[in-house]
Amino acid sequence: MDHPVGDLLRVAPGSAVRLIDVDTRATSGTDGDKTTAVAQVDALGPQLALLQEQLYAEGRTGGRRRVLVVLQGMDTSGKGGAVKRVAGLVNPAGLRIHGFGPPTPEELDQDFLWRFERVLPPAGTIGFFDRSHYEDVLIVRVHDLVPQAEWETRYDRINAWEAALAEQGVVLLKVALHLSPDEQRERLLARLDDPAKHWKVNPGDIEERRHWPSYQLAYQALLERCSTDVAPWHLVPADRKWYRDWALAHLLLETLQGMDLSWPTPELDIEGMRAALRG
Repeated sequence: MDHPVGDLLRVAPGSAVRLIDVDTRATSGTDGDKTTAVAQVDALGPQLALLQEQLYAEGRTGGRRRVLVVLQGMDTSGKGGAVKRVAGLVNPAGLRIHGFGPPTPEELDQDFLWRFERVLPPAGTIGFFDRSHYEDVLIVRVHDLVPQAEWETRYDRINAWEAALAEQGVVLLKVALHLSPDEQRERLLARLDDPAKHWKVNPGDIEERRHWPSYQLAYQALLERCSTDVAPWHLVPADRKWYRDWALAHLLLETLQGMDLSWPTPELDIEGMRAALRG
């Protein structure tokens, strides 16, 4: 690759975004060959595993850094599939994965950020949010679940919260999976055609397609208003599942490499312990 994947897919802070102009089948950074890309993801496994173990060791010896991967995308964009493919390359002991549905009555009684704050990954781990705090400027906006005056304030509140997390040692990797309506239709039809996938079928997903234009505007707004220097968004074309996985794996690798991880050096009497074991 001539350029880091993060540079190819990053939404520059302050830039205007027109999702209709972004090709959902693009394969930036690859030669467009699925077989090669799948093999490349597999080849990243040892590197990811090493860096993740170094992060975990750092956390076990007093370090406070951790990684939070935030995944957003329309229904069937492949958030869960991407997590399964990429997270499966590292030790599960160092992972924390949370999916978020509609808030419970208890969560509705709290500030909208409360349910996300309480499940942040601990020091030394990699956390994945399958949907996230951005639902509160997406579905809430599209369906008028709270007054506009309320959700309008949330962009700045989210930015401030993420900046505070960065100060606390949280490295944020935010990924928006960009799917076309035609590809979503095909994936929904495939679920209906496969009895083994009927458990995934939600009639509400069909109804939500009527709101596609409103969701695109809501996504454009969050990409424009919440891609910051400390927590930029990355826009990943998601019509090709293999490319989605390739991009996420490389983005995570580049994020970990950027942390300049190494093995911690705790104060230990190595020779004394060797002597004790041999004696």
